[in-house]
Amino acid sequence: MNPTKIILLSVALLPTLALAQTPQGNTTNQSFSKAKKIMQQQIYTNPADMKTIYCGADFNNKKYITLPSGFTTDVYKKRTKRWEAEHVVPAENFGRAFSEWRDGAKVCVDNKGKAFKGRKCAEKANKEYRLMQSDLYNLYPAIGAVNAARQNYNYVMLPKTASKDYRSFGSCDMIIDKKDHDAQPPERARGVIARTYMYFDAVYPSYKMSRQQRQLMSAWDKQYPVSKWECERAAKIQKIQGNIDPILASRCKNIG
Repeated sequence: MNPTKIILLSVALLPTLALAQTPQGNTTNQSFSKAKKIMQQQIYTNPADMKTIYCGADFNNKKYITLPSGFTTDVYKKRTKRWEAEHVVPAENFGRAFSEWRDGAKVCVDNKGKAFKGRKCAEKANKEYRLMQSDLYNLYPAIGAVNAARQNYNYVMLPKTASKDYRSFGSCDMIIDKKDHDAQPPERARGVIARTYMYFDAVYPSYKMSRQQRQLMSAWDKQYPVSKWECERAAKIQKIQGNIDPILASRCKNIG
């Protein structure tokens, strides 16, 4: 073949090759409810791995949580022993990228003719949002009260000086800054959190971390290396959901 034609053919194939190598997020499951069931029935099946992300609380296949010794909370007490699926990257933080969340949509009208927006509308009207909301890589089990208290707050490192605006949970080292709407997670969760944020940033064009977030997550990723269970969990999700987490694929290469 003429060398010029070979070069031209190679150039023509570049867009296709680039597209094939572009990391993808969830493309298979649009149901958050289904994602939660998959977590319970197919991912968290080994009792040794059935622990909540922040507090390390044990739970069983009936979603019943055994609180760690010394755990306390002054809020959301009815959700204290409830297993909940926590969006590490909060739904609101990526949901606001969609006009349906911000402004509503024609289909977002209730049976009384009243228009609505926010999460309910994004879930109803936007497939991409539903896929992001149901992405198993972003879902971790949490004590309901802690999940509720964290809300959509950004993760940060808080000043060490105690503040009347801080909410804590006794022996669980999760701290919520009620005034500034920030959350400092325990050390046990920081690496997982970092790599989840990095995954979302890598696979969803509509979501981007701020420069400050990126710096913190990069630091946590290095400071708190990937665990064997984190890699095993990723392998389970890849098999079920069909897409690779490029961050964990890189970090898990040398995990036996």
